[in-house]
Amino acid sequence: MKKLLIAAITTLASQLAWSQAATIAPGTPLNIFEGKKEVVIQTSKGPITITRVMTPCAKNGGTLQPLIPVPGIVPVTETEIIEALGDQNVLVVDMRDSNDRVKGTIPGSIGIPYTEIAMRMDELGCKKLPDGSKQKWDCSQAKKVYGFCNGPVCPQSPSAYRAMVREGFPATKIHYYRGGMLDWEALGLTTVKGEF
Repeated sequence: MKKLLIAAITTLASQLAWSQAATIAPGTPLNIFEGKKEVVIQTSKGPITITRVMTPCAKNGGTLQPLIPVPGIVPVTETEIIEALGDQNVLVVDMRDSNDRVKGTIPGSIGIPYTEIAMRMDELGCKKLPDGSKQKWDCSQAKKVYGFCNGPVCPQSPSAYRAMVREGFPATKIHYYRGGMLDWEALGLTTVKGEF
């Protein structure tokens, strides 16, 4: 019953987040930093205000994510993702909810939604430790994880990384593709649809 309730809440939250992103009109002001829609910089010609607005090609209206969301995480680009897809010691993980993944994802990636990652670390090579242990997981034999979500403003994979590290996954084995599906598709790289 508990698993069913968690699944229902996760599905509802995912649908709400997706529908919100789909309804943001182009030109709508968006955050640059949490709670901040503009930054004023000084130039040799005087102050300039940097803003951000929704564009027709944007995937969501989130806040810009740092390149290294947790100390120790390694940022990667499309090149490293493509190389990782052929490596048996690496998992390329789409951390978006299933509603986004089914519309198109990186071929060869596996789907573990960010809301489920802390419960599914066995799929990353970790072993569940007995109740009462200091850590919940033994991740000494974990595979390298190359994770992604919708793009530079998507908080889903950074949220997953924080949960993974909190649960015992080594940050140095996490590789963050911040560009995510936004950059992947903008570069014309192959996607597959209908994957769960």
